[in-house]
Amino acid sequence: MTSRRKQRRGGVIRHRAWVSSSATRKRGVLMAANGCGGGEMAGHDTYRSPLAARYASPEMAFIFSDAHKFQTWRQLWLFLAEAEQDLPAPGPAALGGSFTQRKRSKCVEGRTRQIPDPEARPGRARASMRACWKLGLPITDEQLDEMRANLHTIDYKMAADEEKRLRHDVMAHVHTFGHCCPKAAGIIHLGATSCYVGDNTDLITLKKAFELLLPKLARVISRLADFAAEHAGLPTLGFTHFQPAQLTTVGKRCCLWIQDLCMDLERLTRARDDLRFRGVKGTTGTQASFLQLFEGDHGKVEELDKMVTEKAGFQRAFIITGQTYTRKVDIEALSVLASLGASVHKICTDIRLLANLKELEEPFEKQQIGSSAMPYKRNPMRCERCCSLARHLMTLVLDPLQTASVQWLERTLDDSANRRLCLAEAFLTADTILSTLQNVSEGLVVYPKVIERRIRQELPFMATENIIMAVVKAGGSRQDCHERIRVLSQEAAAVVKQEGGDNDLIARIRADPYFGPIHGQLEHLLDPSSFTGRAAQQVEKFLQEEVRPLLKPYEGQLAGKVELSL
Repeated sequence: MTSRRKQRRGGVIRHRAWVSSSATRKRGVLMAANGCGGGEMAGHDTYRSPLAARYASPEMAFIFSDAHKFQTWRQLWLFLAEAEQDLPAPGPAALGGSFTQRKRSKCVEGRTRQIPDPEARPGRARASMRACWKLGLPITDEQLDEMRANLHTIDYKMAADEEKRLRHDVMAHVHTFGHCCPKAAGIIHLGATSCYVGDNTDLITLKKAFELLLPKLARVISRLADFAAEHAGLPTLGFTHFQPAQLTTVGKRCCLWIQDLCMDLERLTRARDDLRFRGVKGTTGTQASFLQLFEGDHGKVEELDKMVTEKAGFQRAFIITGQTYTRKVDIEALSVLASLGASVHKICTDIRLLANLKELEEPFEKQQIGSSAMPYKRNPMRCERCCSLARHLMTLVLDPLQTASVQWLERTLDDSANRRLCLAEAFLTADTILSTLQNVSEGLVVYPKVIERRIRQELPFMATENIIMAVVKAGGSRQDCHERIRVLSQEAAAVVKQEGGDNDLIARIRADPYFGPIHGQLEHLLDPSSFTGRAAQQVEKFLQEEVRPLLKPYEGQLAGKVELSL
């Protein structure tokens, strides 16, 4: 099993991967005996997913681990047994709360009569009334205590042996759990089907995974918002078609990135909040097995479903399911992650382009090597990693789309192996790119002098319209001025393109007597800040009215930096 260790020092989160499976350690001992390196090579003779072993956080890796999965199975079996034992009578008493908090009633021949509060009765009378009040199945407290004591004592070898024998993963773990709980063995999984633990665990896992991603995304937005505020008024050359366009500001360009991420934050929040529990539905979603258990009492079956749903931390459960919850849930989950992947890919591509222009760079460690052959290289490897993983993330949504489309009738099992891969990989990938992007956003470096130089190269052409307006105001002809500037612009362009020289359009305008009346205005007409419009004001308004309120729920989770180990 691959496990992870997280160390916190001075607000910095460091991630380190290590391998601890007994099988791997045995292989390491054998390799050492053969003079092949020993412990340092442990685990390197089998494939390991780079997402879990190299990139993702320990928290996300655990959520999709076998330990979390099978512990959740056992917890769900306990929830089911507790609810089957404690199931109250239908009616107002089934609304929840303690005996002293809820109104008690019992249906007698179509009428409702009040039942005395057992807490108000002394001694034996109270115990007797409590026993009467538990109208569920004959499951003992001793059986439940035995299950509670063994939620985490999973014998994985026994489970593997059982699965090899039975060819059924859920029944393998039913038997393994029963071996730990001999008194409770007979009531484990009572009335349930495999999807009771399988699908409900997946929904719990998706919810936890979203809850881990959301504050990470909020931290990225927060870092970029600080960057945008700092550089809200710094003019920079805008690009359309990656060709020079009108000026914008460094902060305004960053807000384009932030806006996409804010949309992702809202969509991820909705996806998490829209998750519903599968609940207790039986083999084809009809709850027939539970109706049989409770002798045709529909109210008890509905209350059982509600109780287990609430125990699992969900507000709502699906009323309608087949054997599984609808696989469109997986589509929705991976769609929002794919959209996040598109946002991150665009942001990191922009940073890579700007790094080529030497205007903006991601962090570069003091001893970092950009190229094994070219020591001067400063490659944007973090952003390149984000783009690489984001492409993978965007393609994963195709899996649940196809899976949902081919689920025959109440269900087919060809979803299972596919979902084991795509769900985990999607969240592990999203986790990785958010951690990496946070690291990038915390160390972005701006080079104002390079930006200024590029503006000087392009601004003369952009300023021609302002120059024409100034000449007209000074008494000149718009058409004559336009023609003179056209000729001078072509000459300046030839110097840039054919001779490799600097743009000398302004020098040519200064040397032309025709423009004498406005020579004193040229410095003002060429001030870059006069070409950025309302960019700085837009940044301030956007951050104040949209971004900061969106981050408010995460105020207590925005601290701490990410330091990448790779």
